[in-house]
Formats: sequence, C-alpha cells, structure tokens
Amino acid sequence: MSGQVSLLAEAKAIGALVQQGWRPKRTIIYLSWDAEEPGLVGSTEWVETHAAELKQKAVAYINSDTNGRGFLNAGGSPSLQHLVNGAAAGIADPETGVSVLERKRAQLELAGSGPDAGEYEHQLADTAANPERDIPVYALGSGSDYTAFLDHLGTAVLHIGFGGEGDVGGVYHSAYDTWRYYNRFADPGFRYAPTLAKLAGHMVLRLADARLPLERYRGFADAVSTWVDEVKSLATGRRDAARAQARLMAHHIYRLAADPTRMKDSPAVLKPVPRFDFARLDSAVGRLKKSASDFDAALAARGRSVPDSMAAELFDISREADQAVAPEIGLPGRPWYRNLMYAPGHLTGYSAKTLPGIREAIEDGRWNDVDRYIGLTAAALDSCADRLDAGTRLITSATPAPAQ
Repeated sequence: MSGQVSLLAEAKAIGALVQQGWRPKRTIIYLSWDAEEPGLVGSTEWVETHAAELKQKAVAYINSDTNGRGFLNAGGSPSLQHLVNGAAAGIADPETGVSVLERKRAQLELAGSGPDAGEYEHQLADTAANPERDIPVYALGSGSDYTAFLDHLGTAVLHIGFGGEGDVGGVYHSAYDTWRYYNRFADPGFRYAPTLAKLAGHMVLRLADARLPLERYRGFADAVSTWVDEVKSLATGRRDAARAQARLMAHHIYRLAADPTRMKDSPAVLKPVPRFDFARLDSAVGRLKKSASDFDAALAARGRSVPDSMAAELFDISREADQAVAPEIGLPGRPWYRNLMYAPGHLTGYSAKTLPGIREAIEDGRWNDVDRYIGLTAAALDSCADRLDAGTRLITSATPAPAQ
C-alpha cells in the first residue's frame, strides 16, 4: 500500500493538470496490480494479453512497490539511468532539503569509504563523487510487477522507491503491518510518499511529452562490458578451482589431511571446465559501445533539428533497440524469460543474474549452453547496435552538422 498511495497521489496530480487543459503527447496508463504475491499474476496476465500492442507502442514502464524513507533506490534498464538522475536532481529530499540525487551520492560515497567496502562499493563511490557522471541503476531480477515487462517483452523499465531508514522488514506481511506502525516507524508523517509520487511523476511527464527518446545507451553498453568481464572471471575461477581440486585428489591430500577418528566424505568432484571462445561476444560489446556512443552524441548534438516526422521514427528505433536483447528463443529451460541481459536466477529467487544464459550455464556445468548463449547473446547485442546505428543515420541524414 505504501507504493499504491504514491501512485494514486501521482495520478491525482496528473489528473489536475488535465483538468487545467494540459494534454500529454502520448498515452499514460496507470496500472494497479492484483495478485502480486501469489506469482505476479495480475501484471503477467495483463502483459501477455496486451503483448503485441506493448511491443509496438510502449516507451517505458515505471514500477513502485513498498516505500519507506531515506535514500532513493532505482533499478532497471541502464538506458533510463540518465532520466532517473535528471529527475532526482530536481526533487527535494524531505529530511535534508538537498536533492534526492545529492543525498544518494552522499550515501554511496560514505559506503565506499568504509573499511569493509569492496571493489564495487569503491567504484560506486568514485562515480557518486563525480557530478558529471550518472549514478547507475542496479540490475533487476524479479520480485515485483516489472518482471513481465522486462524479462518477457524487453520493455525498458524502472523500479523505484525509498528506503534504508525505518526498515519495515520485520513486520512485512504480518498482522503488525499497520497504518499505525508505518506512520510511527517507517515514514513518520508520510513524507516520502509524496516524494516518490513527485519523482515518478516528473519522469512520467518527461516521457509523456518528450519529442525525442530519453534513453541514453552508453551506460547500457558499459554495464554489458562489465558483465562480460564477470562471466569470463567466473569461468576462469571455476576452471582453476577444478584443476586445484584434481591435483589435491591425485596426491591424496584430502585423505592424508583428514582426522581418522572422524567420518568425513570426500568433496564433490568438480567438473573440468573447458576454455570458451568469447571473441564474438567481445566483438559485439565493442561494436555496441561505439554504436551507443554515436547514437547518444548524435541525439545530443543534432536531435533538436530532427523534424517531428522523423522524431516519431526514433522512438520506434529506441524501443526496438531495447527489445532486441529479448529474442523469442529465451533462456534454457525457461523460454518465457527472454531477456538475455538480466533475469532472476533460476535458483536465487528474486536476485538478478546478468547475462543469465551464459552465467548460469557456467555455474551449472552446461558447456554446450555456454557456447550457444555466447553466440545468442552476441547476436542480440549486434541487433541492438543495428538499431542504434539506424537511429544515428536517421539523425545525421536529417540535420546539418553542427558549426565548429
């Protein structure tokens, strides 16, 4: 309900604008889902029913679930992280008075300076300390109603909310999850409910009235490059572990080091891990980086000169670029999940697995699927780059080069 009241407040504000004579350039649909907890039933059925129209028309889907107080948490498609950062910079945090974005930067910088901070936290802190760089959105798995949009259709999505203070986890889904508890501990005075409504509302207004796509794809390309490095490291680590174990077994190390007075089974034998050829994937990532940079730069430098007739075509191209990474073939053993960039792990519940076709095949020892999904993932990235290149050509063919 904490996400629901923000959605209703946002819709009420948009309705007031309509009553004053404003009309959006594109349709805004507000959706309140039933049967989320039994298995995302309401949203999934609706997405499947309207799949053809959504693939043809949907620009983006913004989701909110539970909401608390504290710091902005935003997950979703990296192509929309610039939109999130821009909107968050214009919304005041009710506890500090600075912008929601500035407070988020402070949180990340502090987390990255602690003695227990890891490499990822250090990287986020460096990013947060640079006001010229966008704070990235985190990858989504499942657990809320964005799942069918992102994982099945490939629609660009965002999942936003506030938290980190006044944690309500201890009473979630219990008889104590009440208005009184929430108002006293989770968000006293309901200060972050309107903050969430304002943030989502600002993004909705920008998306609804934008003449040109608001996606920026270099952040997506950089994220994919990081994920490719991760799956390479995963394969190397598994290979080294299997080799080390084989050496220990060959020299009877486990038996010699065991306590003879205690019963102890030998460790499960690790499968030898072959070497995989990531060349095609590396090539696709390199191409995607260039295509994304060219598209973003062309849109920034020359987008204003694009005529309205071509601007509409750019939205089609951007939507097709997002959907390109969710081909119909889907993931091994669960083809309903089509997005090859992110999915909930098949054994991790809500948690996201990036490049899941490759990553989980390495984890499960399905070597043929590793090779197969290296090719499929590379092809999906090439298809995304094809659409971005088409967008760049459209922009440059329709506009004169900027003056030097």
